[in-house]
Amino acid sequence: MKRFALLLILLCPALQIGAQSYDHYYVNLPVELDKVRDVVVPDYRVNVMDFGAEPGGAFLNDEAFSEAIEHLQERGGGHLDVPEGTFLCAPIRLYSNMDLHLTEGTRLLFTTDKTLYLENGRKNAKPCIYARRAQNVCVTGKGIVDGQGQYWRPVKKSKVSQQEWESLLAMGGVLEDDVWMPYGISLNGEAVPVIGADANAQETLRSHLLQFEDCEGVLVKGVTLFNSPKFHLVPVRCRNLIVDGVKVECPWNAQNGDAIDPSNVQTALIAGCSISCGDDGICMKGGMGQRGVESGPNCDFLIQDNVVYRAHGGFVIGSEFSGGMHRLVVRNCRFEGTDIGLRFKSAPGRGGTCSHIYCYDLQMKDILKEAVLFQTSYADKGAVLSTTAKDDKSAFFPDFCNVTISNVMVDGAKTALFIDGIPGFPVHDITLDNVIMRNCQRGLVLKNAKDITLRNVLIQSKKGDTIDAASCTVIRR
Repeated sequence: MKRFALLLILLCPALQIGAQSYDHYYVNLPVELDKVRDVVVPDYRVNVMDFGAEPGGAFLNDEAFSEAIEHLQERGGGHLDVPEGTFLCAPIRLYSNMDLHLTEGTRLLFTTDKTLYLENGRKNAKPCIYARRAQNVCVTGKGIVDGQGQYWRPVKKSKVSQQEWESLLAMGGVLEDDVWMPYGISLNGEAVPVIGADANAQETLRSHLLQFEDCEGVLVKGVTLFNSPKFHLVPVRCRNLIVDGVKVECPWNAQNGDAIDPSNVQTALIAGCSISCGDDGICMKGGMGQRGVESGPNCDFLIQDNVVYRAHGGFVIGSEFSGGMHRLVVRNCRFEGTDIGLRFKSAPGRGGTCSHIYCYDLQMKDILKEAVLFQTSYADKGAVLSTTAKDDKSAFFPDFCNVTISNVMVDGAKTALFIDGIPGFPVHDITLDNVIMRNCQRGLVLKNAKDITLRNVLIQSKKGDTIDAASCTVIRR
């Protein structure tokens, strides 16, 4: 019996290598959340160099990565180690029980040959790194994943200097109303292959940097996600997601350069991340229409100890969330220099029920627009209820309710709190508790809002409140 016990002790480290408990995050929560579980892969390691990979950034390493991953599949999974150096890559697909581990000093540089991202039978391009219908899949380490997004994204002339604009034109491309499209460009005298019949068709095929679809057990830890062609980290219909200590960087003017966009994900932890991006920072999405409902809600999220700089929104819900948003906790985060701090946005036909959201122990500084924004006409200005059953959007009207925002300090914002609901579908049951907002240009701007509770709230603004009394009820305590 003693021998058997000793054997179990010896085997356990092999089965649990790399496991880390995240239970310590789940204390003093305002609502009970399902906890994330450790994501574990077998203790078997290979080095991509042993399969013919060459650093330097000139040699395309697609065969080396494919052979190494195939080898891991045959062994039941394990760790694929990428050593220090720059490795030019084509899209990489990971499978169950597999960890792509990037050593500090590693850079995965994804090719500008867009034809390598096309995939038969799918409308979208392959992500740079992706997994589908997999279990226990990881991207870890201190290395960098570089999507070279500057050769994929359109650029608005108003968002760059004259020198930057001229450097874009020098590469070629297509101009449409002062928007530069990277279609038919040349790099170092060589033409970059095009995909799509024209510039607009190619625009729909922009690649995400990391994407996980229909996966159970996803861990992204420690890596830097840099300069994606589109969004940086996109988990879709996943369960048990952990994003731990990840850094996201791209230019402030990167078109659709979202950082972390979970969609229809159940049970997740996003902690200790640093974000500076061209669009929304941490953005909750939940699909559109009936398909979003069938994919399930974003629920049981703990988002903690993150810093967001230069993003359209620090923490964002929407614009599409027909699947719903339930039991989301955002705490101990800092938003600095973002356009908006807490951003809740949607529109008829894109919404669902968003309830039991808790945002507290937050710091915001130098917010360019609204510190807190609720907007239900984001993508459909002036929307009204349709008169025919065929086009009736009421089934997917956004319902923002039961949101508590507490222990928040804001230093500098254009508007403290802006709520813009739709007649007949007000934003309702929103509570601000122990909130201080200083150096704001405007205070409260409320329209079509019901049961907005302000408890121990101090707003210092140059302009007074603008409240449509006919469509709002505000409870001050």
